[in-house]
Amino acid sequence: MAVITSFDIKKREKQIKYERAVLKEISIKELKEKVARYFGSSNLTSSVLMNEGIEEACYDVAIEAFLLGANYSKFSEYGEDIQAIKNRCKEEDNHLKETLYHFLLYWGSEESNKNESLYYLCEQFVDEWWLEGVQKANKRRKLRLH
Repeated sequence: MAVITSFDIKKREKQIKYERAVLKEISIKELKEKVARYFGSSNLTSSVLMNEGIEEACYDVAIEAFLLGANYSKFSEYGEDIQAIKNRCKEEDNHLKETLYHFLLYWGSEESNKNESLYYLCEQFVDEWWLEGVQKANKRRKLRLH
């Protein structure tokens, strides 16, 4: 008798395997440094980052942005430029930015509620991790590590 499996299950297993392989490219030290660089030096968020839960939320968003970039990097094989690839995942990208922004607003101080530069910090943070995911995945693909 043959075992009948669903394509959805196989697709999900393949995606998990790929994500695990790509996540080996991120170092915890690099995560901590970038979170400190973006949010630790700002007057708006430096007091908030003392809370460990908020720092972990930044890590989660960074990892999600990295994986999003890695997953969409396959389109660069077909000759699409970075901006075209970015437009493909615009909805997910905006969701990550707004999630981080609203999370920091919720746990932030009163002055962070009045300043829109916090959104730009979140936007730059997510964009940098997304781009790094694309670059690392392209590098893995060129080295045939996929």
